[in-house]
This record gives sequence, C-alpha cells and structure tokens, in this order.
Amino acid sequence: MKVLLVASTGGHLEQLIRLSKRLRPEPAGIVWVTPDEPQSRSLLAGQDVYHLRYVPPRRADLVLANSPATYRLLKHGRYDRVVSTGAAMALSVLLMARARGIPCHWIESSARATGPSLTGRIVASVPGMHLYTQYQSWADARWAYRGSVLDAYQPVPRTSSCDGLARRVVVTFGTQKGYSFRRGLDALVRVLPAVLAPDAEVLWQTGVTDLSGLHIPGHQVLPAAQIREAMAAADLVIAHAGVGSALTALDQGRVPVLLPRLHRFDEMVDDHQLMIAAELESRGLAVSRAPEDLTADDLRKAIATGVATTTDLPPFHLVE
Repeated sequence: MKVLLVASTGGHLEQLIRLSKRLRPEPAGIVWVTPDEPQSRSLLAGQDVYHLRYVPPRRADLVLANSPATYRLLKHGRYDRVVSTGAAMALSVLLMARARGIPCHWIESSARATGPSLTGRIVASVPGMHLYTQYQSWADARWAYRGSVLDAYQPVPRTSSCDGLARRVVVTFGTQKGYSFRRGLDALVRVLPAVLAPDAEVLWQTGVTDLSGLHIPGHQVLPAAQIREAMAAADLVIAHAGVGSALTALDQGRVPVLLPRLHRFDEMVDDHQLMIAAELESRGLAVSRAPEDLTADDLRKAIATGVATTTDLPPFHLVE
C-alpha cells in the first residue's frame, strides 16, 4: 500500500516535501503527483513521480482534463490515502479518490493565515475529506491543527564582514505563468545599487516579467538546485512573497526581503501573498515591504539577520 502525495509546483510542492517527513502514520511507500516542470524534476529526482497537467487558478476545465490520467493512476495502483497541500491541480486527484473511497487529507497552505483558499473551501464540501490548517488561530472542529512548516525556523543575528554591503544577491520572483511583477523589478533597480559592493554579483530569476529598459540579465526559470546553491552563498535574498521562495531562502539560513504581489495590479490571483509576508515578518523571518516603500535600510536589515533551522519537530498526525 502506498500514499499519494499531491501538489502543484511552487510553494505547494515545497511545503509537502517538508511535511512528508513528519506524516504519521509513516507511509510505507510514496508516489508523488505533480506537474512535469523544472522545479519538480529537481526536487523529486530519484523519487517515484506521476505527472499531471498544471492547472492555473480558476480553470475548472483543466481539472477535468486531468481525469483520464488520474483514472489510470488510481486504477493501476493500490493507495491507502492521499495527502495534498494544493492547489487547483489537486482537485483532479482528490475528487476521484474520494469517489473510490480512498481517505483524503487536505493541508491548507501556510500562505493562508486567516482562512482557507478557494480550493480549500471547495475541498471542504467533499464528504469524508480530512482538513488541516497550519494556523491555530482559525482551527476549529472541522479544521485540525498539527503544526506549520514555519515552526522549523528561528531568526538569529548574522555575523558579516561586508559592512552592510552585499557581494552576492539572489532575486527570485517565481515561475507562475501569466503573472508579471514589473513593479517589484522597478523598485529593485532603484534601491538595490545602494547596498551592492563594487564587485557584487546579482542572480535575477524574473519569471515572465518584461525586462525591457531595465538592462538586467534576467532568467525566466532556473533549476531549484541552482537557486538553493545561490541562496546559500548569498548575502541578500529578495523575493516575491511566494511560500516556495521564502521557504527556500529560510532553508539556506537567509531572511528574505519579501515584496508581495497584489491582485489589483494583476500580479496574482488574489492577495494571499500579503498574509504569508506578514506572518513571516511577525516571526522575524522576513522583511516585508510594498515595492514602492522599499529602502536600502530594509535591505541592510535582511543582510544582518540569519536563520537557524531545527529538525526536532512534532509529528504531523493524520486523522484515521
């Protein structure tokens, strides 16, 4: 008997990878279900992976388009549970798995600090679905609390000989298709030079954002392993407020500067990045600013702060 671990790429997959080590009962075997993208290929190299088509937000038609592949997956394997951190792509598996009587567990993203996402609300209407929140503040009789991926991190002072200047910088704005973040890049072109050492190197992972007129060597997509390696060597990490980008920075001991994308600028499907940015800043694990409010002092604050990581975390007990 195996467990299906289902997640879209980005922060959803990053979270499920971390939570998978804490799941109880421990899986006897795991099959990952995720889109076939550079991030998933890098993070799940050597694992048993089944690929489904990526489903953008609000695309119910593509949830249904995954049905034949999901049917083949569930027909030819014996699975005693499905665990997912979302997002829309997970519906392709969860709905059919419940129809076949397989226990299903939905762990809402740590980005959702005040309540469930739209997909979470849809999943909550499915009979027999087990639901979990990563925030005690909105746990209730329906949504159980078993801890958060953020519990692994604590801020610590960082000793540095760079006198507030950065010699290596990583800028990462994620890889989600359809959402540009020119507002964030414009702010960095304005502010970042004030904290760069004369020999500074900046790695720009800019997603689909238009770079015209900025004169920066942007990369639309970079392998997850390359991003992690660059962050580990960086004096400063700057990111959109995506959970995956933030967790990757924290794992490398870096407090990121987070620039939340906003729905009103057509930068994201909603304003959930404000929630995770505020939560991380309240824990001392990020410096969160609107791009237009970003200052050199904000960047220096991040340079001066590090992150300690613990593996001594309580198990994440699934409801039986």
